[in-house]
Amino acid sequence: MRTFFLIAISLFSFLGCKQKQENTEQLTVMYLAPQKIEYAKGLTIEHHKTYKKIRVHTPWPDAQKELIYVLHPKGTDKPYTSNEDVFVQVPVERVVVTSTTDIPMLEYLGLEQNLVGFPNTDYISSEKTRKLIDSGAIKELGKEYNLNTEVVLELSPDLIIGFSASGDTKAYDLIQKTGTPVVINGSWMEEHPLGRAEWIKFVAAFFGKEAIAKDVFEGIKKDYIEALSLAQNTNASPTILSGNMFKDIWHVPGGNSYVAKFLKDAHTTYLWQDEQNTGSIALSFESVLEKAQKADLWIGAGSSKSLDELKEKNHQYALFEAFKNKTVYSSSLKTGAKGGLIYYELGPMRPDLILKDIIKIAHPELLSEYEPYFFEKLD
Repeated sequence: MRTFFLIAISLFSFLGCKQKQENTEQLTVMYLAPQKIEYAKGLTIEHHKTYKKIRVHTPWPDAQKELIYVLHPKGTDKPYTSNEDVFVQVPVERVVVTSTTDIPMLEYLGLEQNLVGFPNTDYISSEKTRKLIDSGAIKELGKEYNLNTEVVLELSPDLIIGFSASGDTKAYDLIQKTGTPVVINGSWMEEHPLGRAEWIKFVAAFFGKEAIAKDVFEGIKKDYIEALSLAQNTNASPTILSGNMFKDIWHVPGGNSYVAKFLKDAHTTYLWQDEQNTGSIALSFESVLEKAQKADLWIGAGSSKSLDELKEKNHQYALFEAFKNKTVYSSSLKTGAKGGLIYYELGPMRPDLILKDIIKIAHPELLSEYEPYFFEKLD
């Protein structure tokens, strides 16, 4: 009888260990779930048996090399040795982000409670995250290019999701030397609107939220493609002026830019669509007036709140037909509690709403029940 009990105990112990091992394997699969990238050109995600490798090809303009991030489950050893690759144990629990465009991604993934610090919190407009800031749950970290290292170390984040417009990563490099991994989100480099939104998969990978990210992105993609298809079925294609003066230069979006893609997908005729630039084009006022004086619509007129304010900045704006006809639109009127622009925070994550806004402006009959979310007409 005693032998039977010993065998039974041994069997239960074996089954318990096996069950525990199976559960661990299931968790590992969850954390390292395969991900498919469709539109984003700036990153690839490789799935290996015990780790996931993310390559960020273009973290900033003229980057000389790609950045590699290796994700492996907590409690496991690094899958290999490297002096250049950044190793991150997942799932991450405490995170610092440095761009407002990361805020909607965290919220859509249900991770705003995991955010512990942000540089210049006044830029954040989301009411949900602002409540956390006001309660003290999210700490102020100074400026994105000069993070308060002391506060960062006190917060002890598992990960910092950084951003760089120039390749200057000195502040991040200093923090990384303390043992806190830093990864760079290069979503702003994407030219396709859906490419930017797809970077939610990049953020999700560090938290084991791949399935949620996939569902969120698929919903946005579906809405975007439906809106695009609707616009392409109309014959009308109003001409578009965009941009505004800064000092003596008028900056218009290049023909291959992120903004130009929206205008094309909304079935409009952007007057600089044949220029092959992916960024902005610097022009004189005279050249813009010559080309766009009779443009039907002026979309993206800067930070002015009204036509009068726009005219005060440059009285020659009144020479454009769009100004005379009061068909000037701006995305700068909708702000958060501290003055942050909602368009720049939420827009990259919701290209479907931006596209619908432009379609509503250019082809109001196609979306008769839709109210623009970002863009407003200047009075």
